[in-house]
Amino acid sequence: MILQICTYGSQVLRKKSEPVKEITPELVELARNMLDTMYKANGVGLAAPQVGKNIRLFVIDLAKEEEERNPIMLFNPEVEPEDGENPLETDEEGCLSVPDVWVKISRPSRVRLSYTNEKGKFVEMRNVTGKLARCALHESDHLNGILFVDKMSVTDKAVNASKLKKMAKSKVS
Repeated sequence: MILQICTYGSQVLRKKSEPVKEITPELVELARNMLDTMYKANGVGLAAPQVGKNIRLFVIDLAKEEEERNPIMLFNPEVEPEDGENPLETDEEGCLSVPDVWVKISRPSRVRLSYTNEKGKFVEMRNVTGKLARCALHESDHLNGILFVDKMSVTDKAVNASKLKKMAKSKVS
């Protein structure tokens, strides 16, 4: 089932998400629906707040269109920059909740990622880099009420101010 994606200006995007107490069949179904929604919107990640759910869950699939899908469901994810030398990497980001805005964002190059998967198994990954690290950091921010627009440069804020203002005005919630 395709879900409605909340866009910039929606209050749910600014709330800190609640931990998932138990992984139920309903929550796994929600995660599957989030994946379907993300695929339809040509995204690579989607957090529960983006579909109006205030819970600590996000999904990721970094497979390219021609590749076999490789979805990950992350319940109660923790994403932390790795210790030691961990330079920031700057790359272009977009967000399904902030359509038509693409800006360069700096994020740590290596992260520790832990979560519970849809089968209830705890997974821990160390020294995660590249697109998975960036996507996990972006989606984790959503769970804490932070949007990538909060991290953009002053110049990018100025360039995108009218788009963001227009999006925020269209929200009554």
